[in-house]
Amino acid sequence: MSAESSLEPLLSLVSNEHGADEQVDWADVEEALGVGLPSDYKAFMSVYGAGGIGDLGILGPLPVNYLQWDPGSIVDSAPPFRDLWDGEGGVPGIEADGSSVLPWGSGCSANELGWLTLDPNPDRWPVVAWRRQISYGDSRWKLFDCSMVDFLIKMMRAEFDECPLGDASLWGKRS
Repeated sequence: MSAESSLEPLLSLVSNEHGADEQVDWADVEEALGVGLPSDYKAFMSVYGAGGIGDLGILGPLPVNYLQWDPGSIVDSAPPFRDLWDGEGGVPGIEADGSSVLPWGSGCSANELGWLTLDPNPDRWPVVAWRRQISYGDSRWKLFDCSMVDFLIKMMRAEFDECPLGDASLWGKRS
């Protein structure tokens, strides 16, 4: 399945009416980040651009200088996301330090989303989530063996065993 066709189910859940094709020089972005990015993220940016799906903010790759709106960026959000991973030990059972994670989303009552970047192929990076609200004894960090777009689709269709975030505003919802 191509990255573009992987967006088809998401398009049935989230309108791209207000989407903005982020005109991104991906070679420059990947050079700045020091790593490639998943093809579904690039396809998402070409259809929706950076910004919100409900209360979940999808980060753009690089900082922007808009006067009234800044959706946040992977570059700016990486240091605190990595510090959070290192400070809490990441996903239990995963041997990796903060340099092995990269953020792509934030919000829904202060939940943080990113990729675990251990595989050399970005298209095989699973999603990691830091969840603000958890049950006693649970880890705040959780791994989801799916891509960013698949994660959004599964969350909005309520296809996980339980809501993956500490906020259910997008759980089983269309935006």
